[in-house]
Amino acid sequence: MTLKKLYFKGSGGNQLSALLDLPADGHPEAFALFAHCFTCTKNLKSINHISRALTRERVAVLRFDFTGLGESEGDFADTNFSTNIADLVAAADFLENEYEAPKILVGHSLGGAAVLQAAGKIRSSKAVAVIGAPADPAHVMRHFKEHQETIALDGEAAIAIEGRSFRIKKQFLDDLGAVQMEKAIRNLKKALLIFHSPVDNTVGIDNAAKIFQYARHPKSFISLDQADHLLMNASDARYVGAMIASWVRKYLGFDRPETLEGDLAKNRVVARIGETGFRTEIMANGLSLVADEPVSVGGTNMGPTPYDYLVAGLGACTAMTLRMYADRKQWPLEEVVVSLSHKKIHATDCQACEKDQVMVDRIERDVEVRGPLDASQSKRLMEIADRCPVHRTLESKVEIMTRLKPSTEG
Repeated sequence: MTLKKLYFKGSGGNQLSALLDLPADGHPEAFALFAHCFTCTKNLKSINHISRALTRERVAVLRFDFTGLGESEGDFADTNFSTNIADLVAAADFLENEYEAPKILVGHSLGGAAVLQAAGKIRSSKAVAVIGAPADPAHVMRHFKEHQETIALDGEAAIAIEGRSFRIKKQFLDDLGAVQMEKAIRNLKKALLIFHSPVDNTVGIDNAAKIFQYARHPKSFISLDQADHLLMNASDARYVGAMIASWVRKYLGFDRPETLEGDLAKNRVVARIGETGFRTEIMANGLSLVADEPVSVGGTNMGPTPYDYLVAGLGACTAMTLRMYADRKQWPLEEVVVSLSHKKIHATDCQACEKDQVMVDRIERDVEVRGPLDASQSKRLMEIADRCPVHRTLESKVEIMTRLKPSTEG
């Protein structure tokens, strides 16, 4: 995942801080706009996990801090639900002017209510996904229920949320009370996907039922079994991201390309790693992959190791080569199973190795061919296995040219 730090003007003229998550090769098929929860920021871990899952499916994600929150300018006390909606529209305009208009709107908690309201003003959007969203944004008043009298008398009050202090003015409460969610949801006219946990103690599951009832088709609901409101369990957030990415393809009309280039030799594989850890995003021929290392060596075991991919390439090439050969010969080959392992061995254990070598790589490959083949056919297929292109590449002298590419970051 490529991460760009950006700034744009919010609805009130303040500079808002944003992050743009892009696929590893920097070429998305669509853009999504993400709205975070009440008093949260764009850096919430669950948002990062959801964005990463979307970028793996070639969906770029713009996430930003609303006015007065996180790294964005402005005074939170002067904001309200309406200014959040206006900030979302400003973010959509920024995307359209600088990149591409967003086709997907994603909102978490109060951010979910905000995208439902903003969707009608963001004409490029075709699909909306909400996570733990309240059916009525006035639901957030529970955070300062004991302060409502003070706010009504003094015009404002300082309240503590998750250990942080915020000033809430009367205009914030008045604005929430004027929101008409049912009307906005009924007039959405976009595909809607609702995520909610039945054990959400912050925004009850009944809110999802109301949103689903208000909405017209196409609408879908996914239960986040055992998930907390903030999706602090990484697996829950990744699941949400993967489900959105899969669901939205139906409504955006894009499919995986057969190939990025007519000439396969021109296709480039891009691997990108972040500031910490070994998890590496890979884009190969328009398809997204992940490489990692085991936990025992400091990785997170979220994908195969680089050597796993190397050996897998040989296995896949072996199977494909036997399939093509058998088809050409019209032999009754029903299935090929290739099992491989890689290890380092001492050169003294290798008869074909040079004397001055200390350690060498050994790949052990077991090939099973299934079907009513006679002995001569099976023997010939084993000979053909050694002729697969990747096998020949691994046994030949490979020239690797490495160049330092100038950074494109400004």
